[in-house]
Amino acid sequence: MNRQDRADAVDREMAARLLPDSVVRALGQWWEVNASAYPDGTPGAHTIRYTPSRWAQITPWPKALAPTSASGDAAVSRAQVAAAVVDALQREAFREALVGTYVWGKGKRGTPGGSGPAALHKILASDGLDTALAAAVTALREHGAPKAYAALKGQVPGLGPAFFTKFLYFTGTTVPPAHGPRPLILDRILARRLRQIAAAVGRESGHDPDGSIATWVWSDSNWTPHRYRIYLSFMHDAAEQLTKDAHWPSEAAPDLLECALFTTR
Repeated sequence: MNRQDRADAVDREMAARLLPDSVVRALGQWWEVNASAYPDGTPGAHTIRYTPSRWAQITPWPKALAPTSASGDAAVSRAQVAAAVVDALQREAFREALVGTYVWGKGKRGTPGGSGPAALHKILASDGLDTALAAAVTALREHGAPKAYAALKGQVPGLGPAFFTKFLYFTGTTVPPAHGPRPLILDRILARRLRQIAAAVGRESGHDPDGSIATWVWSDSNWTPHRYRIYLSFMHDAAEQLTKDAHWPSEAAPDLLECALFTTR
């Protein structure tokens, strides 16, 4: 088999096996610790702290975020960002929706002169931004999450999958996809979680004895639309798997699994 054939074989094995027992146990322990933080079984309360004044150059600025004239730090939850995106998309204010999801995704990371506000400022200055965001929303509505992903991949300099999947994730609360699962966030941390599972499956199945296939397909960035499709399928099926476990909320959605995998170390 060539490299792609081996990758496909590992994907099929992962789809059949889903989460290994060790990961299921770790997620159950995560839920025991975090159940009180997410009493509704969703990650809506997942809150990020940020410094509004660092983003003073950014417009349009969502009303759901603290004003950039505020001193000190502020906090914003997934639920608050989702509400802000609902409001923005009803007005077709795609840039405003992107700003809300980007600030939540970046939080306090980065520096004023580098990653964070400066990077977002350059993204907002891109001539093709409005067209790309509108095309992604349309693709999500008419075709599904992988097509929406493809509509954004490589279209806006500086806006990579780790951040545009956040835009797609929150957009999915307003614009349900025409086909297939709702979009989820995929970033470097989540890719590494899937890489660990894929490497174990590859060793056990013999399709990837040295883990090179897992490293290739679950790289740290620049995932293909096909890989995003595989990711969504796995995560939604794994979430269904977890609902049958006594140590996981029975009505939990896939984004709770995404949140747990992101925050579990």
